[in-house]
Amino acid sequence: MTYQEPLSQKAIAISIADSPDMMVLGLAAEHLRDAMTEVARHLLAMGARLVYGGDLREGGFTDLLFELVATYRRDADVGDSRPAIVSYLAWPVHSGKPAQEIQALAQDLKGLAEFHCLDQGGQDLALDALPPTGTPQSPTSEDWAVGLTALRRVLTGASDARIVLGGPVSGFKGRMPGIAEEALCSLSAGQPLYVLGGFGGCARDIAEELHLVANRSTQVVRWVGREQFSGLGSTVLRNGLDTDENETLARTVHVDEAVALILRGLFRLFGGTAAGPAAPA
Repeated sequence: MTYQEPLSQKAIAISIADSPDMMVLGLAAEHLRDAMTEVARHLLAMGARLVYGGDLREGGFTDLLFELVATYRRDADVGDSRPAIVSYLAWPVHSGKPAQEIQALAQDLKGLAEFHCLDQGGQDLALDALPPTGTPQSPTSEDWAVGLTALRRVLTGASDARIVLGGPVSGFKGRMPGIAEEALCSLSAGQPLYVLGGFGGCARDIAEELHLVANRSTQVVRWVGREQFSGLGSTVLRNGLDTDENETLARTVHVDEAVALILRGLFRLFGGTAAGPAAPA
């Protein structure tokens, strides 16, 4: 019988963005990057593929993911040569970039990542058919909203579970904060959702609305879409964890504890052993 890694047939979406209140929590930006690194590393060690909707900022979280898979190879099953990352670029994120730049990036990442550019409706664009010099334009706020919502639906359809952490709740492009919209897409699809609220940001606000953690203050920051999480409760997460475990996951800043809980939930749902964090890939 051929051995299979516990999560080899699963794709896990990671939704992460800079958190505006790390300093208030006594944390630095490096803590958020470290959290993503450890979560991703252990998922790769269990054979999972990672799904991410990124951008092309130098030094951003997309770059970090690509560096990770170059260092920690996915423990794939025998005969499974699929890349470890499925990366999507929304329209108009990629539209102003020269085709040669995007094509060169896809070629550099060949074997490590699948690279997809989407049109405004979320359909895949052939990389060799992109406009040679990009498409200079000034997208409207509605253009951004349509393109980003389409991306987030594609991400949900391409994944089996989602992890959210950090995320700004102001200055965003789209209908609502990106972390919130991606979380709502998962909940609407009945997809397992893991909320790491200990690093603040939008994920913390979602945890508050789900009554996983106490409100940080009496002055609750209201942002578009927040009310859609109100009163739902932790049972909507469908993530293999009980209420106490979800409360711990939502408040912890200890990455090892968060990783152990995420793996416990995934293994309960999809099989495997939840003894603790996986060994490095």
